[in-house]
Amino acid sequence: MSYILPTDPDSRPLRHLAGGRSPMQWPTMLGVWVIVFVLVWTLLRPGAPRTSTNPAAEPRAVTPRGDLAADEQATIEIFREASPAVVHITASEVGRSLLDLNIFEIPRGTGTGFIYDREGHVVTNFHVVQEGDRWTVTLADQTQYQASPVGVEPDKDLAVLKIDAPAERLKPIAMGTSGDLLVGQKVFAIGNPFGLDQSLTTGVVSALGREITSVNGRKIRDVIQTDAAINPGNSGGPLLDSAGRLIGVNTQIASPSGANAGIGFAIPADTVNAVVTDIIRYGYVKRPALGIRPADDRIIRRLGLPGPLVESVYPGSGAEAAGLRGTVVDARGYIQQLGDIIVAINDARVGNTIELKDALDLYKIGDEVRVSFIRDRAQREVVVRLQTAN
Repeated sequence: MSYILPTDPDSRPLRHLAGGRSPMQWPTMLGVWVIVFVLVWTLLRPGAPRTSTNPAAEPRAVTPRGDLAADEQATIEIFREASPAVVHITASEVGRSLLDLNIFEIPRGTGTGFIYDREGHVVTNFHVVQEGDRWTVTLADQTQYQASPVGVEPDKDLAVLKIDAPAERLKPIAMGTSGDLLVGQKVFAIGNPFGLDQSLTTGVVSALGREITSVNGRKIRDVIQTDAAINPGNSGGPLLDSAGRLIGVNTQIASPSGANAGIGFAIPADTVNAVVTDIIRYGYVKRPALGIRPADDRIIRRLGLPGPLVESVYPGSGAEAAGLRGTVVDARGYIQQLGDIIVAINDARVGNTIELKDALDLYKIGDEVRVSFIRDRAQREVVVRLQTAN
């Protein structure tokens, strides 16, 4: 007996006997194979995350390191000894609301300072405190005190504050000298860069005898250059030598971006010691002067004069004793007689009042200097004994 197999594709016996797939099942099977392929490739490809774990894993044993190197121990000791003397200073301005008359404080800047003595004197930069009329000093142990101003010296970018803190909380910085510094010796800076307090950076003395300009345009001489990282917020902080002594006060950086570029400057410790001593004693710095009142530099420029014009001479001064002459004006303010025009102190030429002060700063009170000046279109010279500036 013969049989004819049915040819209807929808016939179940035909699909079963021929092992065929329904057209509707092929996309489903293809999708399954694609998913399987992707999973296998993901697990086996290089860098694929592995999911194997080891429940018996334990921390590795620490390898003993031995003693710290001698220079590391020395640096740690310097920071440990000096950091309690370093403080954080916040300057603010007190204002009053026009609406409700409430008093409020406006932040004007922050910086670093250090404890100078056990009487509570704190030294910092003038530019740190100049914008405020209220100052908060935060010690290394985070205790805070309101500070009162003792005196400032803008010409040297230095200021002295005072806090009423218990003597046991005050650890003064160790004082050193900048007179014997050598290029290449190690230095350490402690400060509060970007508000990160008690930060230590290290470097070397890069150069000596540099000259920078203070906030009021005066020159600061014999400045220390260092590559120890100094950033905004470090201003007013100490620069230390390898004995942990103060050798300078960090004050400026040279950087096109405003952040550390490896060139920082510090006011030398010998200058700091002299300036701060005068401020604590008198409230200001005693500096040498001729005993004259120079005219405003705008007048000098307007008249086209070659140097500072003597506006008046103080009675009893060295300038009066030497015969220097001031300017005579009438009741309406018109010049009747031009005063002497100073052009040099010893061999240093001076073209304005700032240069005159810079030249005199090289001498001490009581020294005698040769003053070259022009009177009646003729250059003359007298010797003047320097006195304390008024």
